Amino acid sequence: MPPQSSTATLTAGLIDVFADTPLSGNPLAVVEGADDLSEAQMRRIAGEFNQAETTFIMASRSADFRLRSFTAAGAEVGGAGHNALGAWLWLAEEGRLGTMAAPRRFLQEIGSDILPIELRTIDGRIHGRMQQSPLALGRPVEDVARLAAALGLLPADIRVDPVPRVANTGVAHLQIRLRDEATVDRATPDHTALLAALQAMSAEGCYAYAFDPNAPHRAYARFFNPTVGLWEDAATGTAAGPLGAYLRHEGLIADAIEIEQGTKMGRRSILRIELTPDAILSGAGVVVMRGQLCL
Repeated sequence: MPPQSSTATLTAGLIDVFADTPLSGNPLAVVEGADDLSEAQMRRIAGEFNQAETTFIMASRSADFRLRSFTAAGAEVGGAGHNALGAWLWLAEEGRLGTMAAPRRFLQEIGSDILPIELRTIDGRIHGRMQQSPLALGRPVEDVARLAAALGLLPADIRVDPVPRVANTGVAHLQIRLRDEATVDRATPDHTALLAALQAMSAEGCYAYAFDPNAPHRAYARFFNPTVGLWEDAATGTAAGPLGAYLRHEGLIADAIEIEQGTKMGRRSILRIELTPDAILSGAGVVVMRGQLCL
């Protein structure tokens, strides 16, 4: 039998988010003009790309664009993180948003939220600044031993200044401060145990981090998210935002923090968070593939 002909052709590609050079940062698959795709098709396409996340760009009645994002395992993710920032950087780099000679502000529809994003050109590269939702905090986690075991660490490896806690600026993620960068890299999660712990506290993922009080403008982190089948992520804006907001809430930082993530995976990423007082995530990206998706 002859091969079945395609009935739809969509523009698609890959962009490395929070990256200064190709093949660094966190790769995001992007699909434009996805309005006529069913949810089942979006899930299958995300599995086909097999990236941490794939973002589908659609028209919106209440914003400039509507975004939906799915993991390779088919789980839908929300929040304004690399999934959203990467989509806007893609649109700007592809010339879909017009000139970027001066800073421009847009609105994005993500789930039930309408959130602003600002794009501007700095040193010849397009950067995005994206506001997240106000900080919401869960209860302090007292069972440190359980968390340590789930991360393959000892209770003494977990610091309680601040106490481990779920923080949310769009997505609820558990924030756990560890002793130092070496301890963060030593973490070897038991994904079954970590999944059970996260589900018990209604959290999606776990952000394990360390920072030096003498250099509070920088942190080092890794992100584990077994709830959506994402064992480790190279750059997670929806976790970096609440971390910055939580540390500011505790009086440990002032108005900004820079977070290094993905280094253990060989995908070093730099995420910048401003706090005004809500978290604002910023970064740039590099388009590494352009093409057509034929369905």
